[in-house]
Amino acid sequence: MKAKSITFVCILAIFGLLLTACDAIAAQTAGEAEPTPIPTVIADTDVNAEGRLVPHQHVNLSFKTGGQVVEVLVDEGEKIEAGQVISRLANKEQLEVAVANAELERLNAQQAFDNLFENAEVNTALALQAFTEAQDAVRDAERYISNLNAGSRQTDIDSSKADLVFLKDALDNAREDYQPYANKDEDNLKRATFLSKLADAQEKYNNAVRLLNNLQGSVSDLDMSIAEAGLSVAQTQLALAEVNYEKLKDGPDPDALAAAQARIIAADAGLTAANAALKDIELVAPFPASVVDLGLKVGEQVSPGQPVVLLADFSQWVVETDDLTEIEVPEIYAGQAVTVTPDALPDLELSGIVESISDLFEEKRGDVTYTARILLDEVNDQLRWGMTVVVTFEK
Repeated sequence: MKAKSITFVCILAIFGLLLTACDAIAAQTAGEAEPTPIPTVIADTDVNAEGRLVPHQHVNLSFKTGGQVVEVLVDEGEKIEAGQVISRLANKEQLEVAVANAELERLNAQQAFDNLFENAEVNTALALQAFTEAQDAVRDAERYISNLNAGSRQTDIDSSKADLVFLKDALDNAREDYQPYANKDEDNLKRATFLSKLADAQEKYNNAVRLLNNLQGSVSDLDMSIAEAGLSVAQTQLALAEVNYEKLKDGPDPDALAAAQARIIAADAGLTAANAALKDIELVAPFPASVVDLGLKVGEQVSPGQPVVLLADFSQWVVETDDLTEIEVPEIYAGQAVTVTPDALPDLELSGIVESISDLFEEKRGDVTYTARILLDEVNDQLRWGMTVVVTFEK
């Protein structure tokens, strides 16, 4: 049923032409010299089209994941708000635990990253101390070998005894400083600092004792081999201490910093995935709407992408007409006023405007056609989804 007002006008025009032609023939028969001129017919240019009523918005919803339905929170015909949960699948508690664990890992990753900067100054100071002590150890080892080669002098023995007294006092002080922290956790920063100082003092004291013993005794090949090995170890430790100090002197260790950043990225990805998995078990209304069709029951299994709920927004009606021909569509434009009359309600006339016209064409019954979308200005309780209407596009 496609009503065209132009059709009736054309019929009138043809009928007028026939009457005029008959008058001309009659005039010729009567012996008139000139035929009567054919009048110009001006047709009404309003365009009529057939359309169908649809809600302003409507959507078929489906879950993104499969599972068992454990909650259906709305009823068919109910009006719901945007963001309202319609239904929920099983495993909510397990997924919430996964989200909590992911959030904890994200927090720990960030704290580890921040600690690198908070402890950078202390770590740099410790690295510098280790580097300095390694330099001293190399010098002591070199001096020890030199003394072994040169033989012992009484002044060296006396100096070594004096050094031993000072180093014994330093060792006692280091042991006293460490004692209050001896039972602390191994990762306690102060415990680690004092333990390092104690170990260093102990090593220096032992070296001094060994040096004094060597100065007071005779040098053997074994003593020389031990001294040379000690120098080699001290030189190796010095090289490692220098590398470590160079890495830390300008801030956190680059390798540790890169690892901490990678951990944060992984934690973010894990948290995003956990939240998405929790969100996917809920079916949520994307806009305010009425529940038109509810195909869900508690206990049933659903598949991903399976349509289970049809929502529609009836706060505004739209007419879609798909039979505007290529001859008619140039007369139609967005914003154009229209009148709409439902076939089932011939006494009801509604106003509206053209919202859009499709760029894509279709071929129907041999015609090239286009679809127009029309917004109605009013809502009427008698209107129903799918009603056919006649649309008049006004000039």
